[in-house]
Amino acid sequence: MMDTTSRASTTPALGVREGAGSGATVKSQRELDFMWEAGQIVGLTHKVLRAAVGAGVTTGELDAIAEREITALGGKLAFKGYHGFPGTLCVSVNSEIVHGIPGSAVLKEGDVVGLDLGAIVGGLYGDAAITVPVGVVSAELTALLETGEAGLWAGIAEVRPGRRIGDVSAAIQAEVERRGDYGIVREYVGHGIGTQLHEEPSVPNFGIAGRGPLLRTGMAIAIEPMVNLGTHETRLLDDDWTVVTADGLPSVHFEHTIIVTDGDPLITTKVD
Repeated sequence: MMDTTSRASTTPALGVREGAGSGATVKSQRELDFMWEAGQIVGLTHKVLRAAVGAGVTTGELDAIAEREITALGGKLAFKGYHGFPGTLCVSVNSEIVHGIPGSAVLKEGDVVGLDLGAIVGGLYGDAAITVPVGVVSAELTALLETGEAGLWAGIAEVRPGRRIGDVSAAIQAEVERRGDYGIVREYVGHGIGTQLHEEPSVPNFGIAGRGPLLRTGMAIAIEPMVNLGTHETRLLDDDWTVVTADGLPSVHFEHTIIVTDGDPLITTKVD
C-alpha cells in the first residue's frame, strides 16, 4: 500500500526518527528482525492467495483468506482500519490500479487482480503486492504483468548503501520503458517503512539517477511500480480509496519491502 498522503513531488513526514539522515529511518537489529518476520507473513499469505485466485472467486473471499492467514501466522493486520480502510487486503481488478476495496465483485477468466497486503510483528511492518492473472490472459496482459514485475526487480537491484532513491526510480523507469509504451503511475509512489506503514522517503517509479535521499545500511523501503497498459493518468473513485486508470485500461502493481544491507538487498516479503 502506497502512502495516500504523498505525491511523487513531495516527501511524506510520517514516522521519522532523528539521526537517520535524509529524512529516512535507520533501524536497530531488533527492529530489522521484526520486519523480517512481518515480511515473511506477508509473503506466505501471498502464496495462499495466489493459489486461491480463480474465476468465480469474490474479492471479499480473498480478503477473508488474507485475514485468516495473517492472524494464524501470528501477525497483526496492517491495513484494516488504516485511515478507515475497511479490508485486510487491497484487491484491485483490471483498470483498478491500487486500493480496491474487497467485496462482492466476482473474478472472471482473463482478469488481472492486484493483491496488496501488510502485516505487523512487534510494531514493525511488512508490505507487498502482487498482480495475478485469472486463468488464461491475453498476450498483451501477460507482457504487462512481466513488465511490472521486471520494473520492481530492476529497482531492487539498486538498493545498496551509497546509492540514492533516484537510482532506484530511474532503474524502474528504464526497465519499463525498454519493454514498451506503458504508463508509469506518477501520483502514487513507494515509501519508507518500519515502525509505521509509511515513512520517509518517498520512492517514485520514475526519476533521475544520482538524485534524492542517500541509502544507508539499516534503512528499509517499499518499492512498488504501478504500470498501466495505456496512459499514466489516474482517477480516484467516489469511495475515496479505489484508484483507477483514467482511460479504463488495465494496470498491474508489484511491491516488496527491502532492507538495505552491506551486501545484497534483503527482501523481507520474498519467501521463495
